[in-house]
Amino acid sequence: MTLMEQIRANAKAANKRIVLAEGTEERTLKAADIILAEGIAQLTLLGNEAEIKKLAAEWNLTNIGKATIIDPVNQPKKEYYAQMLCEIRKKKGMQMDEAMRLVEDPLYLACLLIKNGDADGEVAGARNATGDVLRPAFQIVKTLPGVSVVSGAFIMILKDKTYGDNGTFVFADCAATPCPTAEELGQIAVVSAKTAKNIACIQEPKVAILSFSTKGSAKHELVDKVIEAGRVAHELDPEVKLDCELQADAAIVPKVGASKAPGSDIAGKANVLVFPDLQSGNICYKLVQRLAGAEAIGPVMQGMAAPINDLSRGCSVEDVVNVVAITATQAIK
Repeated sequence: MTLMEQIRANAKAANKRIVLAEGTEERTLKAADIILAEGIAQLTLLGNEAEIKKLAAEWNLTNIGKATIIDPVNQPKKEYYAQMLCEIRKKKGMQMDEAMRLVEDPLYLACLLIKNGDADGEVAGARNATGDVLRPAFQIVKTLPGVSVVSGAFIMILKDKTYGDNGTFVFADCAATPCPTAEELGQIAVVSAKTAKNIACIQEPKVAILSFSTKGSAKHELVDKVIEAGRVAHELDPEVKLDCELQADAAIVPKVGASKAPGSDIAGKANVLVFPDLQSGNICYKLVQRLAGAEAIGPVMQGMAAPINDLSRGCSVEDVVNVVAITATQAIK
């Protein structure tokens, strides 16, 4: 069984409720038909019901009737959700007229459904930009306790099984926060370890926070930030298995790790790589994907109080199905 097959199986067993904010978008609707047919998750589709049913008939999608459909513009709990939004945003001066307008936005309504316990997670982004997907998530769902930053991890599956966890790694942050502080970098390390265990099925996550220095081989403020991030991570979760200020080769190659960082339990054995900034993380995952022919699953958005995942606007139907399965699996824990 491949990792993605395992994730889908876990999602089926969990039977979580996922809201698809872009209910009339073609790839999303076609993916919803597959998800409902296979029982990967319960679905709520946001959009005009007549339009959704018309498109489903046009594309011969026979399972859409199993979904809950909510029209954000005309729905019986509209005022209830608007009042809820006013309460959540009252410190920001939210007024009822503005809230009534915002709850007609599917991206806002999706987050309110989650906040109210009517859904377990959300997937969007086939039609909307990342910022538009995450803005209401930050405002309404917010982040996990002790976490102030959202990050995006990729599960990397290499053909060469020599490295990582039988060829599997988690890379973060590759999608969200351009220049994390030491505090934020430490948080990213902790939540990435959880992603490795809960989503990537890595039983023993071993986290390396990467640098251009290994154990004092270079002195620089950027190195200091990585060292501080390691301290923050250990303080946030003393159980996490982590080492920091490791060069990439020292992190994943046993011989190099033993030479450059003798005594480290992580050096040469890391399966979770945390990059010092988004620029290096994004560049690295794309290079590994293209040059090593690795499969890149994600991004898996980390740090939110409930799972909210952002699709690429160039996503395929299969991508949507997989991200829904990942979101449902995240919702288990």
